[in-house]
Amino acid sequence: MKDLAWLIAVLLIIGWLIGFIGFGEMVGNMIHILIVLAVILVIFKLLRK
Repeated sequence: MKDLAWLIAVLLIIGWLIGFIGFGEMVGNMIHILIVLAVILVIFKLLRK
């Protein structure tokens, strides 16, 4: 169960990369919400150790 947070963070980062590279101008700044969520999740996970 503890690896689930890392999996979600990796999926968010991959989704961000796909959205940023593939749909950069179409999606605009909204795609950056994914990277912010991933960073928050990683920081939360590191602080819980």
